[in-house]
Amino acid sequence: MNIQDIHNLFLKCGSLSIDTRKIEKDSMFFAIKGENFDANTFAQEALNLGALYVVIDNEDYFIDDRTILVQNSLETLQELAKFHRSYLGLPIVALTGSNGKTTTKELINAVLSKKFRTKATIGNLNNHIGVPLTLLSFTKETEIGIVEMGANHQKEIEFLCEIAQPDFGYITNFGKAHLEGFGGVEGVIKGKSEMYQYLRSKDKTAFVNLEDPIQIEKSDGIKTFTFGVKRDNADLDINAIQANPFVEIDFKDFSVKSHLIGLYNANNINAATAIGRYFEVKDQDIKEALENYIPANNRSQLITKGSNEIILDAYNANPSSMAVAIANFVQLDKENKIMILGDMFELGDESAEEHKIIVDSVLNENNVQTYFIGKAFYQNKISNDRILFFETFDSFKDFLQTIKFENNTILIKGSRGMALERTLEFI
Repeated sequence: MNIQDIHNLFLKCGSLSIDTRKIEKDSMFFAIKGENFDANTFAQEALNLGALYVVIDNEDYFIDDRTILVQNSLETLQELAKFHRSYLGLPIVALTGSNGKTTTKELINAVLSKKFRTKATIGNLNNHIGVPLTLLSFTKETEIGIVEMGANHQKEIEFLCEIAQPDFGYITNFGKAHLEGFGGVEGVIKGKSEMYQYLRSKDKTAFVNLEDPIQIEKSDGIKTFTFGVKRDNADLDINAIQANPFVEIDFKDFSVKSHLIGLYNANNINAATAIGRYFEVKDQDIKEALENYIPANNRSQLITKGSNEIILDAYNANPSSMAVAIANFVQLDKENKIMILGDMFELGDESAEEHKIIVDSVLNENNVQTYFIGKAFYQNKISNDRILFFETFDSFKDFLQTIKFENNTILIKGSRGMALERTLEFI
């Protein structure tokens, strides 16, 4: 059975799933092997739960004519997604970057959905499995697709672009994320720039932030639509930006008062605005979309607990996002500020140095009470009344039982594995 035959069967299905816990009636189930399980063993269960077809790559689990046997289920999923993308022929906006991908994707979707029937990556399903699942969720009714792409090593963005075939691309930034996989910052720049290489080779369009010299350099030779602050040569010129704590942006023709915290979110808003302008969404609709967007999932949320205001940014962290979060927090016009900062993961050989840089910056550049949590930060422990170190979250939790927070503004920031949102229970 070739990929077109499988696609014809897919079109008869109402949805696609790789998880029997989420099977819908008349769906197509793909048995994707995991590190610790063989999903082929769930083929019969998927049919029992209402799947119309199951795709397997182990003939031992062949059931009947509802079974599609392929050489590799994952590769077939990726080929099917690429075929489906070409079949639909809709414009696709893709984005990647070290920080801010998911927030920017949500903002772009909010803006473009004011004019078009859009579909976007759900959550952060942005890898070699998530991107195909996103593409296969698009239908003939979808007018614009928005695809988030994540990567932690070279050639991954190149591979995802070959599947999604984007017409437009945006790179949020080039930061210190996944240094272990990319082999350092230069590796990050090279890996993320694979999107530019694809756009250049296909004569497609890149959205470029003129405040980022790397974006300017790496997008050379590509059709661009640009934005920047007080830049007459930009397609979208921005007058002013402030954040105290919410980001407010003054564009030439309108202003936006967002629910996003931190100057680092300004470029996410600017990118969504530029993309909205490119697709001729009305300014009033852009403004409404951006001002109505409320962040969730531990991403720059402002939470009130008792007399305390908490900026919860505990979804993830790397040296770049940690540095800008701290810088933004320090400049806030607030009294009684506290920072609770957790370890940053996936830094490889750079981990010790990058954690030390963060500790030194907190020690030297501000007088904010700071609590560092995690083994990597603990290795930089020093004696200082304003800065305390805790090797584990449990030891920090014990400490929290001995103090009481009142009338504080608190930043909570750390990698996903630290799960620092747990702190909220004890404040």
